[in-house]
Parts: sequence; C-alpha cells; structure tokens
Amino acid sequence: MLSTLTWRQNVQPFDSENVRELVASTQVFSVEEIRVAGELVEDCLQKGATSEYRFLFIEESERLIGYTCFGLIPFTDQRYDIYWIAVVPQYQQQGLGKELLQKTEEIISQMGGKIIYMETSSRDIYLPTRNFYSRNGYQKIAELENFYRDGDNKIIYSKK
Repeated sequence: MLSTLTWRQNVQPFDSENVRELVASTQVFSVEEIRVAGELVEDCLQKGATSEYRFLFIEESERLIGYTCFGLIPFTDQRYDIYWIAVVPQYQQQGLGKELLQKTEEIISQMGGKIIYMETSSRDIYLPTRNFYSRNGYQKIAELENFYRDGDNKIIYSKK
C-alpha cells in the first residue's frame, strides 16, 4: 500500500484544505480544531520564513496521508512543540506515524532543538495518542486537571 511516498516541508496553497480533510478523517478532532489546523498552514503561507509553524507532509500518489506541524516555542532556548501529528486512518498501524515522528524529530534536531514537547487530552478517545507518544520515547511530565473542560485534563509529554 505504501509504494510511492513523497516527503516535503514546503507548504503549498492546497495544503490548508488537505490538512483540514486529513484531520477531519481521523474523527477525533472538533470542528474548531479542524479549522485551526488549516489556519496554521495559512499562517505559514502568509508569513513564509517568519511564521512560527513548520510542517512535514507525507503523500502517496500526490494524496496527503500524514503530516506534522511543529515549531520553536517562543521565548525558549531550543525547545520545540509538535502541535499536530496526524495520519489518515487507512494508513495507521503501519509504522507511518512512527516514521513521520522520527523524521520530524530529525528536522527539529537539525534546527538546533534540544527538547520536544507534545500535549493531548485525557479523554478516552486520545488513549491511542498517549500510547503512541509513550511507545516513541516521550515521557509524561505534567497533567493539568480540568484544563480543557471539567474532567478533561491536558497531558504534556517531552523527549530530549
């Protein structure tokens, strides 16, 4: 199934809609989160090199099947956030997410990054996400109770 993979970092005008479609396909994110995922691409398109957001896209036969959005955390010394990582459902459980994460970590390292942070919700629907982070060497470093709403904690992971 993964015959012709293309990796790229340059953002194209069509990426905004493709990212929204990809994020929506996971059936995990809210309408507002899907909107924001596309807006981050638009920010990068508008601001170019001055945007806080960087991307890694993976395509098969010119179809977006996974991506990450990451960037230097403002006011920190070489600390990066991975804001988004998503793979379309039919390509999950094939090692693609792991490869996408590893390549993103390599890019962050080349950019001088020392520590990477990722965060997620404590809701049950995000258990596979939390397990994915742990399997890939991320340590749970904090949990902020009732952060998103009552009963929905923010869980923060990091990796050096």
